[in-house]
Amino acid sequence: MVSRRRFLQVGLAGAAVLVTVGLLNRRSATPAHNYRVLDEPTAMLLHSLVPVILAGSLPKDAATHAKAVREVVEAFDRAISALSPAVQTEIDQLMGLLRFAPTRIVVAGVASPWDGAAPEDIAAFLQRWRTSRFDLLRAGYQALTQLTQGAWYGNPLSWPAIGYLGPPKVAP
Repeated sequence: MVSRRRFLQVGLAGAAVLVTVGLLNRRSATPAHNYRVLDEPTAMLLHSLVPVILAGSLPKDAATHAKAVREVVEAFDRAISALSPAVQTEIDQLMGLLRFAPTRIVVAGVASPWDGAAPEDIAAFLQRWRTSRFDLLRAGYQALTQLTQGAWYGNPLSWPAIGYLGPPKVAP
């Protein structure tokens, strides 16, 4: 059983980490080029996560693969831009935890910067969050994967692999 004192210590330490991350890792006021809300570091983070989240679903051809990843990140950005400001802030805080090196190491267990992280390390991080006993980490996993999957399966590039012929044609 956790003592009251230990519970308060952990709570205060967690609050201090979140405040520090918030102060040190503020999103730039303007989105990166071609994005509505994503800044460049978050877009780069997503470029690393998308191929792992969608492993086996993306095109094999290198050029088409790169195009698909770019389009998924753009669709992820569009999806976030349609959410309420409060939800956008929560997603930005999640991304801030993952972008900031000390919290990336502690919370995600990934020591390398995202653009140099091995796909196995990213997959292990996602699996840990998916099966975490902490609701917050499981919610973070759900946010990352569901937004990514929605962005991919809404893309016509994904349709041939799943046998979807596209929306029906409307008669004039």
